[in-house]
Amino acid sequence: MKHLRGVTSVLGLTLWLAACGSAEDPPSPGKGGDGTGATGGTGATGGTGATGGSGATGGAGNQTGGSAGAAQTGGTGASGGSTTGGSAGTSAGAQGGTGATAGSGMTTGGSTGTGVGGASGGDAGAPPSTGGVSATGGAGGAAAGGSAGMPPLGGTGGMPPVVEKPQVLTSSNNNWLKTGTYTVVTSGNADVTVGESGSQKWVGFGGTFNEAGWDALSVLSEADRALAIKLLYDAADGAKFDWGRIPIGASDYAMDRYTLSETANDYQMASFSIARDQMRLIPFIKAALGVKADIKFWASPWTPPKWLKTNNSYDAVSSKTPPYSDSDGVMKGDDMSLTAFALYLEKFVQEYGKVGINISAVVPQNEPGYGNPYPSCYWSQDLYIKFVKSFLGPKFKADLPNTEIWGGTMSAPGDGDIAVALSNDSTAMQYVKGFGLQWNTKDKTGTLKNKGLVIQTEHKCGNYDFATDYWDQGRYDPNKPQNDFAYGQESWKNIRDWVKAGANSYNAWNMVLDTLGANLNASKPWHQNALLVVDRNAKTLIKTPAYYVFRHLSQYVQPNAVVVSASGGDALAFKNPDNSYVVVVYNEGAAKAGMVVSVAGTKLQFDMPGTGWATINYKM
Repeated sequence: MKHLRGVTSVLGLTLWLAACGSAEDPPSPGKGGDGTGATGGTGATGGTGATGGSGATGGAGNQTGGSAGAAQTGGTGASGGSTTGGSAGTSAGAQGGTGATAGSGMTTGGSTGTGVGGASGGDAGAPPSTGGVSATGGAGGAAAGGSAGMPPLGGTGGMPPVVEKPQVLTSSNNNWLKTGTYTVVTSGNADVTVGESGSQKWVGFGGTFNEAGWDALSVLSEADRALAIKLLYDAADGAKFDWGRIPIGASDYAMDRYTLSETANDYQMASFSIARDQMRLIPFIKAALGVKADIKFWASPWTPPKWLKTNNSYDAVSSKTPPYSDSDGVMKGDDMSLTAFALYLEKFVQEYGKVGINISAVVPQNEPGYGNPYPSCYWSQDLYIKFVKSFLGPKFKADLPNTEIWGGTMSAPGDGDIAVALSNDSTAMQYVKGFGLQWNTKDKTGTLKNKGLVIQTEHKCGNYDFATDYWDQGRYDPNKPQNDFAYGQESWKNIRDWVKAGANSYNAWNMVLDTLGANLNASKPWHQNALLVVDRNAKTLIKTPAYYVFRHLSQYVQPNAVVVSASGGDALAFKNPDNSYVVVVYNEGAAKAGMVVSVAGTKLQFDMPGTGWATINYKM
């Protein structure tokens, strides 16, 4: 986050933008399978074996369940269709520790069986989008119980569902995701003209997992929690995010401050533990993996362990500039401390890998130029580069060759200078594969995009008590976030600007918060927007306009697409690896019947809503 934000009191905000039943969402044909699968036999019924023991019922949120026992034959699962037969294959090979029958929706079991049965069937009676051959029993209970004992959300085996794309998808305020068609025309002028090719690689959209999000989801029914995860990661009925950001230790949206190494002077990281993450973060992530098995993850610390900082505190003093003093809260610069912090980051990757969460990239520090009264840490430019090229880089090259290092996450204006200096250090760049930029560093994209991938790492969160692009400061509310249509419009403009600047990926900040959206700054909380919002009192899930804006892009743009030119209107365009085109147009004016978008020389005519968006899917 950028600065301190203020409130003096906390008031609730109930947003009734859309019903959870997703009545306005487009249909999702083709989810694979016929909902029955093989009967899975009776095979010792697998799951009855301790039935996951009710496996600690997942209930405490920080425990995995008991062992489901080994099924005799595994089978292929009953596709979750039965609550009695127990899908023998499901308990013997289901992903991530379902234990009990998938169809019964039981609370989380512990280790799955040891058979090689079929994938779990997902919700009872639902057509399986995860049929086929699953992982071999698996990650063996790697999925922790999670707060409120949420069950795992389906399996990950088999072929992905075939998703039929609508020709046209439109949205306007309170009229979201309406499917339509276009007509090919041969005359008339195009409102938007799309180029046929491009060189700007696109690696995907994503969002951030935070403890506060999972805690908010814990008040919902199991069905609504499952719906929330599906809305974020499902290819047919959701935003299909490709990436997930994970905080290393507490972010400002943790439930309280912590790191993964709390024992002072533990330079060998003997006390390093992800036990705290097993309570909320890992169940949140595992739930997402149950919906989309190929999510890529990157991670960032908001602070090193406090004993590696000059002020021995999780937080840093606000509004300081280089040269920093020890009392400000700076990363220690001695070799022993830098070696220990490199080991800390390595341990994080290794321990998450052990529970089935593979980390694709790590950045050394979130916002090294901002100090705040929540987890934060200052780094000087020289110290940041020294750490990457002499400590973290060699460590990862030797021990974690498949995990990338990105220079980030750069946010303060001076952080952009750190990234540029890093890019000019030939030794450091032997290890750096990309750059994480956000907030005030967009102007560095043009310089850095020729040195590696540029990942936009954090979408602006709204409700600012300072001037910034596309924001009327008079709208600031010290008590609650807006989560309104205006924030959806702002979100579009920020995404558009970063893509046009040359970014290769774009990441949302909080995917889920409650209606207050307050962070850890107790003295002056910043009430921030999110894509999905939970009303704790009503126990309902709300989809915000910003969610729909992200989905207009992320659901249809594939990883390894390229950005292509879009001229003549407010639009973004992408060409997917399968040679299909995705064009997203924003119209801030009145509705227009017969808008024309020209794609690769073909003119496509459709009806454009006023003050809204249209996504056009076209393949020659």
